[in-house]
Amino acid sequence: MAEKTAKETEKAAKEKEKAAKEKEAAPSERSQEIGLHNIRPKPGSKRPRKRIGRGEGSRGKTSGRGHKGYGSRSGAKRKAGYEGGQNPIHMRMRKLRGPHKKTSMPFENFRTKTQPVNLSDLEDRFDAGAEVNPAALKEKGLAKRSEPVKILARGEISKKLDVHAHGFSAAAKEKIEAAGRSCHTLER
Repeated sequence: MAEKTAKETEKAAKEKEKAAKEKEAAPSERSQEIGLHNIRPKPGSKRPRKRIGRGEGSRGKTSGRGHKGYGSRSGAKRKAGYEGGQNPIHMRMRKLRGPHKKTSMPFENFRTKTQPVNLSDLEDRFDAGAEVNPAALKEKGLAKRSEPVKILARGEISKKLDVHAHGFSAAAKEKIEAAGRSCHTLER
């Protein structure tokens, strides 16, 4: 019987010890809250940066730049559109018709851009006798950008409209004048 009680007391002591450990390990209310004090990135999402040129294990010596040449030097930058000495695409392409200047090159941003507006749109959105100009077109939602407006001949026009625009196709000009009104070309 004495053995049994010793075993029981030992068992009870172990259970008490276990309960105390669990109590210590149990998170407190503060640590269970979500807040700035316990926010951290997802494990594995943050890696230390590779320190290049600090020994063989981290792209040592040439630091991934190869040996000699322009690319190995400090401050080396690749030219935009540079193709390693091969004739670049903007020189391989044909030139556009017209004088040999920047406006005739196909890959440049400074080619003239216009916003097309068709006669059918004018017919639908303007009343007879109205004056059509870039501001009126913008109000009607036809020419939203600040680029010059060009009137094109798609569709028919029966209303008499006074049209002011930066450009007209020959057919559009003909149709507007046939409807009984005039076209006025604006300067760009």
